[in-house]
Amino acid sequence: MSGVARAADGRDRVPEHFAAVEREWRPEPVELSEFVTAAPARALAGLFDQEPPAMGVGDVLPPLWHWLYLLDRPAQADLGEDGHPQAGPFLPPLPDRRRMFGGGRLELRAPILVGDLLTRRSSAARVRVRRGGSGWLLLVTTRHELRVQGELRAVEEQDIVYKQPVPEAPAVTRPPTASTPTDPSAPWTYTLRPDPALLFRFSALTYNAHRIHYDRDYATEVEGYPDLVVHGPLLALALLELPRRFAPERRVESFAYRLRSPLFLPDEVRVAGQPAEGGAELNAGTRGGAPACTGTVGYA
Repeated sequence: MSGVARAADGRDRVPEHFAAVEREWRPEPVELSEFVTAAPARALAGLFDQEPPAMGVGDVLPPLWHWLYLLDRPAQADLGEDGHPQAGPFLPPLPDRRRMFGGGRLELRAPILVGDLLTRRSSAARVRVRRGGSGWLLLVTTRHELRVQGELRAVEEQDIVYKQPVPEAPAVTRPPTASTPTDPSAPWTYTLRPDPALLFRFSALTYNAHRIHYDRDYATEVEGYPDLVVHGPLLALALLELPRRFAPERRVESFAYRLRSPLFLPDEVRVAGQPAEGGAELNAGTRGGAPACTGTVGYA
């Protein structure tokens, strides 16, 4: 493998450019502020085929819907071939990097309200290198502290995975039928039917220009996917639709989720949940397939 030293036992060592980023890259924290308005929340409700709420000042924003605010909005000239910004506060200095959303955790200490002036302070909590099935990976965990007038309302961590293209890597395929598919008897369930319009609208709402979500030729011919890729954040929000619909009287205090495998068009997504003591276990995947996204909710 070019540029990779070998240990005495013959195994590949971490490539130096990965090791250097893990050892030396320490980006400075970044702070942004923005008013929480009702329009983006109403639009997101429509993506889930729910009646858009008539949200007014003081109404509670559902958990994780703050993803519609405090967005990075780079200039068009600053985008790379894949649609992601070429540079940014928490984008590691790896050449030809590709980005994947791995999962995250949310601690909601108090509700975020429509009308709040929301301030987010973001920092790089952890940077580490791992060996994956398709090559070396750089895992970056960003920590976001969300405050309103100095009061800490939420703490969120996001796990972002970066890799470099591997010429000999096989194309990504749809997950096979699982021996232990998602539980068909789950008491909470609904079906999400992603199509190009839904993915386009979610990309627009979150200002996400990654081409794998709207450019089928790029997704299949350059990144080797079988079709357009369903957004990882969309799946995480789809999980949180379960307690919002089936246990609206309970307040979500914590949420941890993991993206285990990608999902693609035109597959329907079955979203299912099982209430548990003090919370619920949630998952999303294709019918007959293993869960592609799993999560755990805790109530206040």
